[in-house]
Amino acid sequence: MRKVLIVLAMLFISAARAQTSLTLYGIADLGIDRQRGGVDGAVTKVSSGIESGSRLGFKGVEDLGDGMQALVQLESGIAMDTGSNNQSGLPFGRQIYVGLKDAYGSLTLGRQYTALNNILCGEIDPFRCGLAGSAYSIMSVGGTPTNGGNGSRTNNAIKYTAPVDADLKLEATYAPGEVAGNFRAARTVGGGLGYTHGAWLLRAAFNAVTDALAKSTARVKLAGLSYDADVVVFSAAYAANDGSYSTLTNTPKKTTHDVLLGARVPLGPHTLIVSGIHGSAQDAAHGGVTQLALGYTYALSRRSDLYTSYGKVRNSVPKSALNAGGFFTIGNAIDGGTGNSAMNLGMRHTF
Repeated sequence: MRKVLIVLAMLFISAARAQTSLTLYGIADLGIDRQRGGVDGAVTKVSSGIESGSRLGFKGVEDLGDGMQALVQLESGIAMDTGSNNQSGLPFGRQIYVGLKDAYGSLTLGRQYTALNNILCGEIDPFRCGLAGSAYSIMSVGGTPTNGGNGSRTNNAIKYTAPVDADLKLEATYAPGEVAGNFRAARTVGGGLGYTHGAWLLRAAFNAVTDALAKSTARVKLAGLSYDADVVVFSAAYAANDGSYSTLTNTPKKTTHDVLLGARVPLGPHTLIVSGIHGSAQDAAHGGVTQLALGYTYALSRRSDLYTSYGKVRNSVPKSALNAGGFFTIGNAIDGGTGNSAMNLGMRHTF
């Protein structure tokens, strides 16, 4: 993997003169995570990607003339505690795509985030799907099935994103399942719509993934909003699930509903974060769940911050259901967690 990254870096540097812009970027996030309430007892980990997944990326834009640009992005998830790759060991498991952009929007092809993920994690969840309050622990963002659940990305995605507008936002995704003889099998359809007015931000998104036999489809629909009152930013979201799974804990959600309420309180370099998520029960074996979390970050600079958080879930099913997939656990940006509570402390640096 190291050799691959070195070669890519050399290629990007050599091509820099032909491009309008070239960016090498990344996030280094490492901390201590204490998880309690699991079947095997408590565990303390040195974990990478608690607040944000650690990564190394390359992003290029080339001016083709007449207002058209060529786009390319390659982003690798890195486990800083072991030096290995996240996303099941994929060398560029976070994002990898190529595309074109002009005045009518952009069209990109490759492994890309779902609209659900962009809206829930980028704009609505006060924890931004990280720390011990991550919405990933309870909610689904409907991506390509991974380890029995729904990830945050879609493979083989063809995505259209409307031109950036001060008020409106639109994106649509289609991904063929690549199953011979069956057009519907394993395909993904998704999209997102947004409207911003003053301090209000309104968003809606959906995602539908058909199974490999085209016999069933996992669907997620999301509506969310936030209001910036200067001293505090309030957030709320509602999701309807039909056959989906929570993003990291891979817990079945079948026909359920999720409600998220939260807030971020910026106080200079300090930021307080609080949220609560409730998921309804679907049956006796896969019951309801409530997650409560509190977090705090301190900005050392524009690029570096310290963080700590605590989260706890209350399952309406017994702990013995953990191995049966009916027990939700507290995770973070990368780890699905092992128990019903977690506390972490760490540092993040972006570049």
